[in-house]
Amino acid sequence: MAFSTLAAFACTIAVAVAQTPFVNQTTCNSKTYTYQELAGYGLVPGTARDEFGDTIGGIGSSIALDRSQWKKLSNGSYTGVIWTLPDRGWNTEGTTNYQPRVHKFDILFTPQPDATVANPSGNNLIFTYKESIRFYGPDGTPCTGLDADATGHLSYPGFPDLPVATYIGDGFGNPGPGGKRISVDAEALVLNPDGSFWVGDEYGPYIYRFDPQGIMTTAIRPPDAIIPMRNGSESFSADSPPTYVNGGAGDDVTPADNPTGRDNNHGFEGLTVSGDGKTMYTLLQAATNQEGGLKSKTETYTRLLKYDITDPTKPRYAREYVVPLPHWVDPTAKASKNPKTASQSDIFHIQNDQFFILARDSGAGHGQPSSTSIYRHIDVFDLAGATDIKGPVYDCANCSMASLDGVLNAGIVPATYCSFLDFNVNSQLQRFGVHNGGAQDSGLLNEKWESIGMVPVDGLVGDDDEWFVFSLSDNDFVTQDGAFEGGAFTYKDASGFSLDNQALVFKIHLPDHSRPFNRDS
Repeated sequence: MAFSTLAAFACTIAVAVAQTPFVNQTTCNSKTYTYQELAGYGLVPGTARDEFGDTIGGIGSSIALDRSQWKKLSNGSYTGVIWTLPDRGWNTEGTTNYQPRVHKFDILFTPQPDATVANPSGNNLIFTYKESIRFYGPDGTPCTGLDADATGHLSYPGFPDLPVATYIGDGFGNPGPGGKRISVDAEALVLNPDGSFWVGDEYGPYIYRFDPQGIMTTAIRPPDAIIPMRNGSESFSADSPPTYVNGGAGDDVTPADNPTGRDNNHGFEGLTVSGDGKTMYTLLQAATNQEGGLKSKTETYTRLLKYDITDPTKPRYAREYVVPLPHWVDPTAKASKNPKTASQSDIFHIQNDQFFILARDSGAGHGQPSSTSIYRHIDVFDLAGATDIKGPVYDCANCSMASLDGVLNAGIVPATYCSFLDFNVNSQLQRFGVHNGGAQDSGLLNEKWESIGMVPVDGLVGDDDEWFVFSLSDNDFVTQDGAFEGGAFTYKDASGFSLDNQALVFKIHLPDHSRPFNRDS
């Protein structure tokens, strides 16, 4: 495999041999991370429905584990509550008027350390559906997963201009009154102690805060360099028209790819907060278009924004850094197209200047052209020594911190990037009856792993530095028995596949005295 060598001098990697008690170990700027073992596997069926009668699918776009509910039982099992985010609904054949939401599940996790390839464990992570919270605008109008209009916005007092979708009928291709709704493609999730939550969005890309009932109370608009522009004006469309327009085939905006700002469907995939809850970080999935984002090979340098949320009603933009994404070699692509960038799908703050980052390839997994994923990792990046690029030099609408060919500007020091935890180790996966590569069966890992959640192995605060890392896949609502609007809209994905929502649990050891939930940023 190949990954970015930028600032790699600060990283060392040890791979397990037969005698070592771990799968992999990485030292990043003198802090050592250990992948001990794959500890669990579970799933939510792709045909499952929520309390509104809608398909639950796609729940791995982001997750958040409720720390207050995580308990270790006397028999060695664990119970907890996990929040899951299913992005914009079924979108493989265009977008629909799906109302974005979060789901809550009770979980029961029973580690099986004796599982082997020869004697694999059954599913040891069990999900029980609890409830869902749907998203509404500041005025109580439902939000929508429909692609935003090419031009125009909605305005509310105290809010920036918000992406808007104008739809006909019921927004599913059936008769109805039509209307306008805030477009939200929800891809990142952070819980707050008061029951409110932050959501990272791809359409804006914006960050939204919702109250416990799902009403939008705050919206953060990023610097102008990140806002998508077409024909001299902001244009929040991601070239993903409704299913009832052109068969959802795209190209309903000109140009299809906005020349500047976030690339289509490459918004705020990563969102995390410091342990004290005072600082929030968000990371673009890959480079903006003016900085190499129009090609997989060049979309390496992406932007991390830091916000002071001491007062969550008045978030303050504080810092900005460059994070280099890793590279991988696609065996199906021409040499001229390689290496490709592994875009990121989530981040998680560990301590001080270090973060987990989930970076992965695409087009490989259950229901995809290839069954073998090359790069599917939770890695580490470190901000120590990285250049703060916040300010007018790099944040204006026409500003760039890298060239169109993805070459970083001279004088900018990016974050240090260190390879760490590989999802695709079959000697671990097969202990739970799943695999990377091989047959297109239900045990094959899905393509899209997009979430990171952490809870302590001791069930308390993690003083021993041992943690479980949860990651769920996004199945894109791909099923042959799908429904929205309480069953009024039904669908069968044209792929012919039905994909479950899969979940993996990794056991790791963090650097000594990390305490990710108790450190200042």
